Amino acid sequence: MIGTSTAVRPLSQADLDDTVALLGRDPCLDVFVGARVHASGLAPSRLAGELWGYYEESRLRSLCYSGANLVPVAASGRAARTFADLAVRRGRRCSSIVGPADAVLSMWDLLRPEWGPAREVRSCQPVMALGAPPAVEADPLVRRVRPDEIDLLLPAAIAMFTEEVGVSPTGTDGGAYYKARLTELVRAGRAFARFEDGEIVFKAEIGAVTPHACQVQGVWVRPERRGERLSVGGMAAVVKHALREIAPAVTLYVNDFNVAARGAYRRVGFTEVGRFATIMF
Repeated sequence: MIGTSTAVRPLSQADLDDTVALLGRDPCLDVFVGARVHASGLAPSRLAGELWGYYEESRLRSLCYSGANLVPVAASGRAARTFADLAVRRGRRCSSIVGPADAVLSMWDLLRPEWGPAREVRSCQPVMALGAPPAVEADPLVRRVRPDEIDLLLPAAIAMFTEEVGVSPTGTDGGAYYKARLTELVRAGRAFARFEDGEIVFKAEIGAVTPHACQVQGVWVRPERRGERLSVGGMAAVVKHALREIAPAVTLYVNDFNVAARGAYRRVGFTEVGRFATIMF
């Protein structure tokens, strides 16, 4: 409790309607938490974490998901500080803090003395969205990855993750968890790739999905094929599939220093709708 008019507490299924209403205010920005709420209905056994609610005058104003990632939603400066204070008391359980840049960086200012140093701070990651057909032709060779092609997708996915995050996703279990998650996406029809001579030259997956938007992740082009604009036609194909069969808007976020990727996404038709930041441990 802060003062007499604000409070923060874990949310339960009884808070679902208020939570969904808050997430609906900016559905293209809050896809990750929205997907967790949509899939779980806030049932603890399916949420894979905890969702904190920040209240002002008894009204839900902000959220923060606490699980493998710490993700603030619609967090004012005061809410961000409150979430950071709670996170300190709970202890670090996450591998990253990710979300709207102002809230994430405000939280990190308070968390750094307890949780720092970070492995990497990415303070500016444009969030981009597209809710209309792509502005360029889709690559006709980009298609859904079949379940029998998991072993072809996995090396490309590991290469992408390692290049993007700076560590391998194989971890201490030899990559079993990562492969299982990738398999889920393939079986759900949310992994796409262009194959040439039995190898993947472009790939992307759709991770989080809500009734309002979906989020593309894992965009990768084989290094020796970069510069051929494979990501432009490839992303157009992913967007085309997604808008037709998955959600009415497609979103992603990208590092500000990745000029080539940002240019490719703009050519497809994506526009910037916000800014994220990520703190990685």
